[in-house]
Formats: sequence, C-alpha cells, structure tokens
Amino acid sequence: MSEEYTPLVVPPAERTEPALWFAFRRQEILVLNGAERPAMPCCNDLGEHGLAPSRSHYLGLYGGRHSYAVEIPESQALPEGWVALGLRDLFGLVETTLAALSGRAYQLLDWERNHQYCSRCGNPTEARGEERARSCPACGYRTYPPVSPAVMILVTHEGKLLLARKPIWPDGRYSALAGFVEPGEMLEDTIRRETREEVGVEVKNIRYFGSQPWPFPHSLMIAFTAEYAGGELRPDGVEIVEAHWFDPRELPKLPGSISISRRLIDTVAGRLARGEPPG
Repeated sequence: MSEEYTPLVVPPAERTEPALWFAFRRQEILVLNGAERPAMPCCNDLGEHGLAPSRSHYLGLYGGRHSYAVEIPESQALPEGWVALGLRDLFGLVETTLAALSGRAYQLLDWERNHQYCSRCGNPTEARGEERARSCPACGYRTYPPVSPAVMILVTHEGKLLLARKPIWPDGRYSALAGFVEPGEMLEDTIRRETREEVGVEVKNIRYFGSQPWPFPHSLMIAFTAEYAGGELRPDGVEIVEAHWFDPRELPKLPGSISISRRLIDTVAGRLARGEPPG
C-alpha cells in the first residue's frame, strides 16, 4: 500500500523527528543502497552525514514525515552506503507515490534554481510564505512552478493500434502519439492537430484514459484513446519516422512500465484482444 502524501508549503518551526530527504546532485537523486530497493535518507539533518545542501524546499508530509527537496553540490562526496541514481531509474524501483514525489521534488528545485531573479526587472526574487511561488519585491511580478500539459493519443482501427517511432528512439521501439498543448488549445484540438501533423490521420470518438506527471522536465501527460476517422497513414519524417497498425497480440518493443504510455497501450491492447471496445 502506498504511503499518503500531503502537500504543504510552510515548514515546521523546528524538526523534532527524522525527516525524509529528496536530495539531488544535478539530475541524479541520492539514495541509500538497500538490499532490496533504494531508500530515501531519513534523518533530522543531512549534516549528520556530512552533507550541506545549497538549496532546500519543503514538500509537505509523506507517510506522516516532513519531507524536503534539497540540492547537493557536486563537490561534496557521498556518504558510505549512498548512491546516485537517474530519476528514470529510480521510478522502476520504488512505489508509485514515492516515485511521483521524487519527480515533484526535482521539478521544484529546478524551478527555484531558474527563478532566483525576476524575468521582468532583474531583481532577486523571494519565496512567498503562504503559497508555492516566488515574487519580486521590486516590481511585484510573481512566478509559480511551471507545468506543461501534453496529450498522448492511442488511435485504434479495425482491432489494431496505431503506434509510431521517433528518430531518437532505438530501432524497433514504438509508442502512442504525443505532443504538447499550445496556448489557446483545448485538449481535443491538440489531439486532432498532433495526429494530423505527425501521421496524416484524422480521429473521432476521443475519450479520456488517465494522466501522469512526468518531470522531464515539467510535463503533465494526459492520455486519450481515439478512433481512426480517415486519412492516409504518412509519418512526417521529422517527429515521426515510422508508424504502423499493430495487431494487439503482436506488439513491438514498448516504453517501460513506469510510463502512462505503456499502461495505455497494454490496457487497450488487452481490450482489443478480448474483442472489447478500446475506450
């Protein structure tokens, strides 16, 4: 069972019990190298392990413990028994809520690092105490952690799934279509535009599937199913280099299980294999 996470902004006046630390060194998270799975450091202060964070951000409560995101300078050596993992690697090793909180911690540190100065007037910004935001005391401009919505679309037609491959992916690996929402667009508009632009296909019967925060760098993936409505399947050659209709029983290499794209594909493929509607 996943531990419950309660987001909070105001840290405790003093720590009387051990806290949970999401410590990052550049893009890697520092964890204890446990026998079965990695664990987040849990202590009153990281100084106990000889570490001095250069940046700290309070996250709230996870499993009843106060939790912090901190940035560790590269010059500091790791304590014995600690290892640095890529965030994507960690996602496959810990439970879902902890993985999501690790991603949140990374995004908040990245936001703070990039917004130390006002983008309007150049003066130093300050953290606001009552909300997760930074403001400029000189001109009053306020910034919040960015979230970039992106849609994912799995198109079906006559019992098959439309999967595509980007040029940067390994040979043979495919996934559902995806793209970022542009200003002024509804999600349905983005779905129609992306499928048309990337593979020349029109869609209908768009249905919501689920969502997943994705901290690379600060996305919110919103997944949908849709049905083929017309058009010739034609990859654009830039975003997509290959696209094919696949039988649900004969799928190619797919993204890892941590991503909503894999959950979307597995769920819809299972439905089609059983003769059920895709959405």
